[in-house]
Amino acid sequence: MDLHRLRYFVAVAEARSVGKAAERLRMAQPPLSVQIRKLEAEVGAPLFHRGTRGMDLTEAGQALLARAGEALALAADGIEAARAVAAGRRGRISVGYMFVLANAVLPRLIPELRRSIPGVDLDFVDLSASTREARLLDRSVTVALCMPAIHHPEIQVARIGAQRFMLAMPNRSPLARLGAVPMARLQGRPLVALPPPERDPASSAVAALLRRHQIVMPIASRVETVHSAMSLVLAGEGLAILPACAKLGAPRGIVFRPLLDAADSIDIAVCWRRDSQSPLIPKFLKCAEKVVARL
Repeated sequence: MDLHRLRYFVAVAEARSVGKAAERLRMAQPPLSVQIRKLEAEVGAPLFHRGTRGMDLTEAGQALLARAGEALALAADGIEAARAVAAGRRGRISVGYMFVLANAVLPRLIPELRRSIPGVDLDFVDLSASTREARLLDRSVTVALCMPAIHHPEIQVARIGAQRFMLAMPNRSPLARLGAVPMARLQGRPLVALPPPERDPASSAVAALLRRHQIVMPIASRVETVHSAMSLVLAGEGLAILPACAKLGAPRGIVFRPLLDAADSIDIAVCWRRDSQSPLIPKFLKCAEKVVARL
């Protein structure tokens, strides 16, 4: 049986829709439908009930799904085991990280990982707010260092620390002369904002901070990364409320000041697929917790 075809079947069964499965697999819908029909012909029985509310598995489909995940996992494990033997290594972990954490965490985390799991091959992948969830779901990364945590039913989260919010501004700003900035001084000033949480925009920690203090900051721009936010702040487009660790990657001309009457923070989290069985994830988590505790 073609493993690609089996993987397509699992995607459709999980999504209960050819269209949604095609989006996840990043392929067109018609070829995916063709592959499902070919698989049904190979099995010799319908695998799905097709209805207006989606695609439900037949009894034959349920029987196949019960074994398909194990078959795919065994195939992947076999390939990886063969590569590990051929390359003289004992595994691989792909670590996704968000830019805001790069300068604060990676210089300490990588040596810690090298000491703790010396036989493991490490890959590092830069993530943004718009790519982090997809990279985990399609298994492009094994684990992701995120700020804030990802909220998705298929993703497991371990919160390992937090960073206090600070105000980023050009060094020429009058507010830069203050040791700490009262929240009231932000009223009416333009804000360079980051994307809100994927599934609940109203839960944005920055938005909650401003609401609690009854402060209105019109959004001048909404950008993907902390790096982009600081560039716009430097250009005079507005102020940004960012985690304290962003200071380590700040360009010359940007200064950070604490917020005088607010101690709000944002979580640092390790995220991974809930169905992942990698034994490297607990080891990675232990290293990450150790490093973040020292920030």
